[in-house]
Amino acid sequence: MSGKFIVFEGLDGSGLSTQAFKLKEYLFKKGKRVVLSKEQTDNLIGGLIKSSLKGDIKISQLTLQLMFVADRSHHLDSEIEPALKDDKIVILDRYLLSTLAFGSLNLDIDFLKIINSKFRKPDLTFIIDCFPETCMERISKERFHSELFEEKNKLEKVRKNYLTLKDYLPNTHLIDGNRSKEEVFEDIKKIVDKII
Repeated sequence: MSGKFIVFEGLDGSGLSTQAFKLKEYLFKKGKRVVLSKEQTDNLIGGLIKSSLKGDIKISQLTLQLMFVADRSHHLDSEIEPALKDDKIVILDRYLLSTLAFGSLNLDIDFLKIINSKFRKPDLTFIIDCFPETCMERISKERFHSELFEEKNKLEKVRKNYLTLKDYLPNTHLIDGNRSKEEVFEDIKKIVDKII
């Protein structure tokens, strides 16, 4: 199987969606077949997660993380694995490291690693590292509401978690996200070109 699984990780506001989309367009122009997706998904379970993150429904942190696991399992079965088997490149906005970096604010990280241990590992992971202040500023310009983890002190802890996790998965690259999106993408492009 020669399909590739590429994941973008980082704080909200660090530019994950922007860079994932730019990579999709770049590879598409090179004649590659590409699937761009994200977690949480837009299916039923993903909708419940979004409602929880916005504060519309109240659930425990344990329930939230178990929902992320269920959403991920269904996402892999229904979309990611079939695309990889069909020799497509799958680009994903958030995956395993997001669960560990955000979820471990309230739950034991070893427990989170265990409940996610059976899932496929990415071929390539980018952590877009960005200062929390920069992320908060970008978020405030893009939308009027904030979500569960979008507070400066929480983002600082999550950023530290990401930095600690940079060697958890093979082929993980830390990218400076405090620059322009064009500069960030140049670094990403050079790394991707080596494997695709």
